[in-house]
Amino acid sequence: MRTLTGITPSGALHIGNYFGAMRPAIEAQTGGDCFYFIANYHSMTSVTDAAERRTHTLGVALDWLACGLDPKTSVFWRQSDVPEVTELTWLIGSLTPMGLLERAHSYKDKTAKGISPNFGLFAYPVLMAADILLFDTQRVPVGRDQRQHLEMTRDIAIKFNETYGETLVVPEAQIRDDVATIPGLDGQKMSKSYGNTIEIFGDEKAMRKKIMGIVMDSRTPAEPKPDADKNLAIQFLRLLAPAEVAADYETRLRAGGLGYGDLKKGLFEHYWNYFAAARARRAELAANLDHVESVLRDGAARARNVAAKVLARARQASGLE
Repeated sequence: MRTLTGITPSGALHIGNYFGAMRPAIEAQTGGDCFYFIANYHSMTSVTDAAERRTHTLGVALDWLACGLDPKTSVFWRQSDVPEVTELTWLIGSLTPMGLLERAHSYKDKTAKGISPNFGLFAYPVLMAADILLFDTQRVPVGRDQRQHLEMTRDIAIKFNETYGETLVVPEAQIRDDVATIPGLDGQKMSKSYGNTIEIFGDEKAMRKKIMGIVMDSRTPAEPKPDADKNLAIQFLRLLAPAEVAADYETRLRAGGLGYGDLKKGLFEHYWNYFAAARARRAELAANLDHVESVLRDGAARARNVAAKVLARARQASGLE
Protein backbone atom coordinates (compact mmCIF):
# COMPACT_ATOMS: atom_id res chain seq x y z
CA MET A 1 0.00 0.00 0.00
CA ARG A 2 1.59 3.28 -1.08
CA THR A 3 0.93 6.34 1.10
CA LEU A 4 1.67 9.94 0.10
CA THR A 5 1.52 13.19 2.07
CA GLY A 6 2.72 16.70 1.30
CA ILE A 7 2.94 19.83 3.47
CA THR A 8 3.19 23.37 2.13
CA PRO A 9 6.11 25.50 3.43
CA SER A 10 4.13 28.71 3.88
CA GLY A 11 4.94 29.21 7.56
CA ALA A 12 6.00 27.40 10.71
CA LEU A 13 4.33 24.00 11.04
CA HIS A 14 1.80 23.68 13.84
CA ILE A 15 0.10 20.97 15.85
CA GLY A 16 -2.77 20.89 13.35
CA ASN A 17 -0.26 19.80 10.69
CA TYR A 18 1.25 17.31 13.11
CA PHE A 19 -1.88 15.55 14.35
CA GLY A 20 -3.87 15.90 11.13
CA ALA A 21 -1.25 14.74 8.64
CA MET A 22 2.29 14.25 9.94
CA ARG A 23 1.72 11.78 12.75
CA PRO A 24 -0.57 9.44 10.79
CA ALA A 25 1.84 9.61 7.86
CA ILE A 26 4.84 8.82 10.05
CA GLU A 27 2.97 5.95 11.72
CA ALA A 28 2.22 4.55 8.26
CA GLN A 29 5.95 3.97 7.69
CA THR A 30 5.73 0.67 9.55
CA GLY A 31 3.09 -0.76 7.25
CA GLY A 32 3.76 0.25 3.66
CA ASP A 33 5.49 2.19 0.93
CA CYS A 34 5.61 5.87 1.97
CA PHE A 35 6.23 8.98 -0.15
CA TYR A 36 6.41 12.37 1.62
CA PHE A 37 7.23 15.73 0.07
CA ILE A 38 7.61 19.44 0.78
CA ALA A 39 5.04 21.19 -1.41
CA ASN A 40 7.03 24.30 -2.27
CA TYR A 41 5.23 24.81 -5.61
CA HIS A 42 2.01 25.13 -3.63
CA SER A 43 3.55 27.82 -1.42
CA MET A 44 3.79 30.13 -4.43
CA THR A 45 0.09 31.00 -4.14
CA SER A 46 0.70 32.73 -0.81
CA VAL A 47 4.44 33.33 -0.35
CA THR A 48 6.16 35.75 -2.76
CA ASP A 49 9.44 36.29 -0.90
CA ALA A 50 12.10 33.89 -2.19
CA ALA A 51 14.17 33.93 0.99
CA GLU A 52 11.08 33.26 3.07
CA ARG A 53 10.22 30.25 0.89
CA ARG A 54 13.73 28.82 1.29
CA THR A 55 13.57 29.31 5.06
CA HIS A 56 10.18 27.65 5.38
CA THR A 57 11.18 24.79 3.05
CA LEU A 58 14.21 24.01 5.20
CA GLY A 59 12.06 24.34 8.31
CA VAL A 60 9.56 21.78 7.03
CA ALA A 61 12.40 19.37 6.21
CA LEU A 62 13.81 19.71 9.72
CA ASP A 63 10.35 19.34 11.29
CA TRP A 64 9.47 16.18 9.37
CA LEU A 65 12.78 14.51 10.13
CA ALA A 66 12.69 15.59 13.78
CA CYS A 67 9.17 14.23 14.24
CA GLY A 68 10.12 10.77 13.01
CA LEU A 69 10.19 10.58 9.24
CA ASP A 70 12.80 7.94 8.37
CA PRO A 71 14.46 8.61 4.98
CA LYS A 72 15.82 5.06 4.94
CA THR A 73 12.32 3.59 4.75
CA SER A 74 10.41 6.50 3.17
CA VAL A 75 10.94 8.67 0.10
CA PHE A 76 11.27 12.36 1.11
CA TRP A 77 11.83 15.23 -1.32
CA ARG A 78 11.20 18.83 -2.33
CA GLN A 79 8.33 19.07 -4.79
CA SER A 80 10.31 21.39 -7.11
CA ASP A 81 13.07 18.77 -7.41
CA VAL A 82 10.62 16.52 -9.31
CA PRO A 83 9.56 18.68 -12.31
CA GLU A 84 7.52 15.82 -13.79
CA VAL A 85 4.69 17.01 -11.54
CA THR A 86 4.23 20.18 -13.57
CA GLU A 87 3.87 18.27 -16.85
CA LEU A 88 1.31 15.89 -15.37
CA THR A 89 -0.55 18.92 -14.01
CA TRP A 90 -1.03 20.10 -17.62
CA LEU A 91 -2.05 16.68 -18.88
CA ILE A 92 -4.76 16.21 -16.27
CA GLY A 93 -5.65 19.90 -16.05
CA SER A 94 -6.59 19.91 -19.72
CA LEU A 95 -9.43 17.54 -18.85
CA THR A 96 -10.51 19.12 -15.55
CA PRO A 97 -13.89 20.90 -15.78
CA MET A 98 -14.00 24.53 -14.62
CA GLY A 99 -17.12 23.74 -12.61
CA LEU A 100 -15.20 21.21 -10.53
CA LEU A 101 -12.62 23.82 -9.54
CA GLU A 102 -15.25 26.49 -8.91
CA ARG A 103 -16.86 24.24 -6.31
CA ALA A 104 -13.66 23.90 -4.25
CA HIS A 105 -14.39 24.91 -0.64
CA SER A 106 -10.77 25.93 0.00
CA TYR A 107 -10.74 28.46 -2.84
CA LYS A 108 -14.04 29.98 -1.79
CA ASP A 109 -13.10 30.10 1.89
CA LYS A 110 -9.72 31.75 1.29
CA THR A 111 -11.01 34.39 -1.10
CA ALA A 112 -13.90 35.12 1.28
CA LYS A 113 -11.31 35.81 3.98
CA GLY A 114 -9.59 38.37 1.77
CA ILE A 115 -6.81 36.24 0.28
CA SER A 116 -6.14 37.54 -3.24
CA PRO A 117 -7.40 35.11 -5.88
CA ASN A 118 -4.93 33.94 -8.52
CA PHE A 119 -4.55 31.10 -10.99
CA GLY A 120 -2.42 29.04 -8.60
CA LEU A 121 -5.00 29.26 -5.83
CA PHE A 122 -7.80 28.34 -8.24
CA ALA A 123 -5.86 25.48 -9.85
CA TYR A 124 -4.50 24.15 -6.54
CA PRO A 125 -6.62 20.96 -6.72
CA VAL A 126 -5.11 20.06 -10.12
CA LEU A 127 -1.52 20.37 -8.88
CA MET A 128 -2.52 18.43 -5.75
CA ALA A 129 -4.01 15.72 -7.97
CA ALA A 130 -0.77 15.55 -9.98
CA ASP A 131 1.23 15.26 -6.74
CA ILE A 132 -0.80 12.20 -5.84
CA LEU A 133 -1.31 10.54 -9.22
CA LEU A 134 2.35 10.88 -10.29
CA PHE A 135 3.38 8.20 -7.79
CA ASP A 136 0.62 5.61 -8.20
CA THR A 137 -0.54 6.58 -4.70
CA GLN A 138 -3.14 4.32 -3.15
CA ARG A 139 -3.75 6.05 0.21
CA VAL A 140 -3.55 9.71 1.25
CA PRO A 141 -3.78 10.64 4.97
CA VAL A 142 -5.59 14.00 5.14
CA GLY A 143 -7.60 16.16 7.51
CA ARG A 144 -11.35 16.23 7.02
CA ASP A 145 -11.07 19.65 5.35
CA GLN A 146 -9.07 18.04 2.51
CA ARG A 147 -11.64 15.32 1.79
CA GLN A 148 -13.13 17.34 -1.07
CA HIS A 149 -9.73 17.75 -2.73
CA LEU A 150 -9.18 13.98 -2.55
CA GLU A 151 -12.57 13.43 -4.15
CA MET A 152 -11.56 15.89 -6.87
CA THR A 153 -8.32 13.96 -7.41
CA ARG A 154 -10.33 10.79 -7.83
CA ASP A 155 -12.69 12.53 -10.30
CA ILE A 156 -9.72 13.84 -12.30
CA ALA A 157 -8.05 10.41 -12.43
CA ILE A 158 -11.29 8.72 -13.47
CA LYS A 159 -11.85 11.35 -16.18
CA PHE A 160 -8.33 10.78 -17.54
CA ASN A 161 -8.78 7.01 -17.50
CA GLU A 162 -12.17 7.23 -19.22
CA THR A 163 -10.70 9.47 -21.90
CA TYR A 164 -7.38 7.72 -22.57
CA GLY A 165 -7.73 4.27 -21.04
CA GLU A 166 -6.70 2.90 -17.66
CA THR A 167 -3.54 4.85 -16.85
CA LEU A 168 -3.69 6.45 -13.41
CA VAL A 169 -4.25 4.81 -10.01
CA VAL A 170 -7.38 6.16 -8.28
CA PRO A 171 -6.42 6.89 -4.63
CA GLU A 172 -8.36 6.59 -1.37
CA ALA A 173 -8.42 9.13 1.48
CA GLN A 174 -7.39 8.04 4.98
CA ILE A 175 -9.05 10.30 7.56
CA ARG A 176 -8.55 9.87 11.29
CA ASP A 177 -11.85 10.92 12.81
CA ASP A 178 -10.36 11.67 16.23
CA VAL A 179 -7.99 14.33 14.89
CA ALA A 180 -9.47 15.14 11.49
CA THR A 181 -9.91 18.86 12.21
CA ILE A 182 -7.74 20.62 14.80
CA PRO A 183 -9.16 23.90 16.18
CA GLY A 184 -7.02 27.01 16.26
CA LEU A 185 -6.54 29.47 19.11
CA ASP A 186 -9.68 31.31 17.96
CA GLY A 187 -11.83 28.18 17.68
CA GLN A 188 -11.90 27.94 13.89
CA LYS A 189 -9.69 25.50 11.95
CA MET A 190 -6.01 25.84 12.85
CA SER A 191 -4.26 27.33 9.84
CA LYS A 192 -1.15 29.35 9.04
CA SER A 193 -3.42 31.48 6.85
CA TYR A 194 -5.53 32.50 9.84
CA GLY A 195 -2.67 33.21 12.26
CA ASN A 196 -4.26 31.05 14.98
CA THR A 197 -1.66 28.31 15.35
CA ILE A 198 0.33 26.56 18.06
CA GLU A 199 3.68 25.86 16.41
CA ILE A 200 5.33 22.47 16.88
CA PHE A 201 8.73 24.01 17.54
CA GLY A 202 7.94 27.52 18.70
CA ASP A 203 10.13 29.56 21.04
CA GLU A 204 9.41 28.63 24.67
CA LYS A 205 8.67 32.17 25.89
CA ALA A 206 6.56 33.05 22.85
CA MET A 207 4.59 29.81 23.01
CA ARG A 208 3.92 30.18 26.73
CA LYS A 209 2.56 33.68 26.07
CA LYS A 210 0.44 32.45 23.17
CA ILE A 211 -1.10 29.58 25.16
CA MET A 212 -1.67 31.70 28.25
CA GLY A 213 -3.40 34.22 25.98
CA ILE A 214 -6.13 31.80 24.86
CA VAL A 215 -9.39 33.68 25.43
CA MET A 216 -11.80 32.11 27.90
CA ASP A 217 -15.21 33.24 29.13
CA SER A 218 -15.81 35.37 32.26
CA ARG A 219 -16.96 32.61 34.63
CA THR A 220 -15.13 32.41 37.95
CA PRO A 221 -13.01 29.37 38.90
CA ALA A 222 -15.64 28.20 41.40
CA GLU A 223 -18.43 28.06 38.83
CA PRO A 224 -19.15 24.64 37.30
CA LYS A 225 -18.53 24.44 33.54
CA PRO A 226 -20.99 21.86 32.14
CA ASP A 227 -19.66 22.61 28.66
CA ALA A 228 -16.06 21.80 29.62
CA ASP A 229 -15.69 19.45 26.65
CA LYS A 230 -15.98 22.48 24.33
CA ASN A 231 -13.21 24.39 26.09
CA LEU A 232 -10.27 24.98 23.70
CA ALA A 233 -7.63 24.13 26.30
CA ILE A 234 -9.39 20.83 27.04
CA GLN A 235 -9.50 20.01 23.32
CA PHE A 236 -5.75 20.65 23.04
CA LEU A 237 -5.05 18.58 26.17
CA ARG A 238 -6.83 15.62 24.59
CA LEU A 239 -4.14 15.70 21.91
CA LEU A 240 -1.11 16.57 24.00
CA ALA A 241 -1.64 14.89 27.38
CA PRO A 242 -2.26 11.26 28.40
CA ALA A 243 -5.96 10.43 28.12
CA GLU A 244 -6.43 10.10 31.89
CA VAL A 245 -4.77 13.47 32.51
CA ALA A 246 -6.94 15.25 29.95
CA ALA A 247 -10.04 13.57 31.42
CA ASP A 248 -9.06 14.72 34.91
CA TYR A 249 -8.71 18.33 33.80
CA GLU A 250 -12.09 18.15 32.08
CA THR A 251 -13.76 16.65 35.17
CA ARG A 252 -12.30 19.33 37.44
CA LEU A 253 -13.32 22.10 35.07
CA ARG A 254 -16.83 20.69 34.74
CA ALA A 255 -17.25 20.45 38.53
CA GLY A 256 -15.85 23.91 39.30
CA GLY A 257 -12.77 24.88 41.25
CA LEU A 258 -10.22 24.82 38.42
CA GLY A 259 -9.15 28.27 37.26
CA TYR A 260 -8.53 29.01 33.60
CA GLY A 261 -5.02 30.22 34.41
CA ASP A 262 -4.09 26.89 35.99
CA LEU A 263 -5.72 25.05 33.10
CA LYS A 264 -3.63 26.93 30.56
CA LYS A 265 -0.45 26.47 32.59
CA GLY A 266 -1.09 22.73 32.56
CA LEU A 267 -1.72 22.84 28.82
CA PHE A 268 1.58 24.59 28.16
CA GLU A 269 3.56 22.07 30.23
CA HIS A 270 2.02 19.10 28.41
CA TYR A 271 2.54 20.78 25.03
CA TRP A 272 6.19 21.55 25.81
CA ASN A 273 6.89 18.04 27.11
CA TYR A 274 5.10 16.34 24.20
CA PHE A 275 7.61 17.62 21.65
CA ALA A 276 10.71 17.61 23.90
CA ALA A 277 12.43 14.66 22.20
CA ALA A 278 11.62 15.99 18.74
CA ARG A 279 13.05 19.41 19.68
CA ALA A 280 16.33 17.77 20.63
CA ARG A 281 16.45 15.86 17.32
CA ARG A 282 15.67 19.04 15.40
CA ALA A 283 18.57 20.87 17.03
CA GLU A 284 20.92 18.07 15.97
CA LEU A 285 19.64 18.20 12.39
CA ALA A 286 19.93 21.99 12.24
CA ALA A 287 23.60 21.61 13.13
CA ASN A 288 24.14 19.25 10.16
CA LEU A 289 22.36 20.83 7.19
CA ASP A 290 24.57 19.01 4.67
CA HIS A 291 22.98 15.78 5.85
CA VAL A 292 19.48 17.24 5.46
CA GLU A 293 20.28 18.39 1.91
CA SER A 294 21.66 14.96 1.09
CA VAL A 295 18.45 13.33 2.33
CA LEU A 296 16.35 15.58 0.07
CA ARG A 297 18.54 15.02 -3.00
CA ASP A 298 18.46 11.26 -2.53
CA GLY A 299 14.71 11.35 -2.00
CA ALA A 300 14.19 13.37 -5.19
CA ALA A 301 16.18 10.85 -7.21
CA ARG A 302 14.09 7.99 -5.87
CA ALA A 303 10.86 9.93 -6.43
CA ARG A 304 11.80 10.80 -10.03
CA ASN A 305 12.46 7.15 -10.79
CA VAL A 306 8.80 6.40 -10.04
CA ALA A 307 7.44 9.65 -11.51
CA ALA A 308 9.15 9.13 -14.86
CA LYS A 309 7.40 5.80 -15.35
CA VAL A 310 3.94 7.16 -14.50
CA LEU A 311 4.42 10.22 -16.69
CA ALA A 312 5.59 8.03 -19.57
CA ARG A 313 2.37 6.02 -19.26
CA ALA A 314 0.29 9.21 -19.30
CA ARG A 315 2.17 10.64 -22.29
CA GLN A 316 1.78 7.41 -24.22
CA ALA A 317 -1.91 7.07 -23.37
CA SER A 318 -2.70 10.66 -24.34
CA GLY A 319 -0.85 10.53 -27.67
CA LEU A 320 2.14 12.72 -26.77
CA GLU A 321 4.42 9.81 -27.65
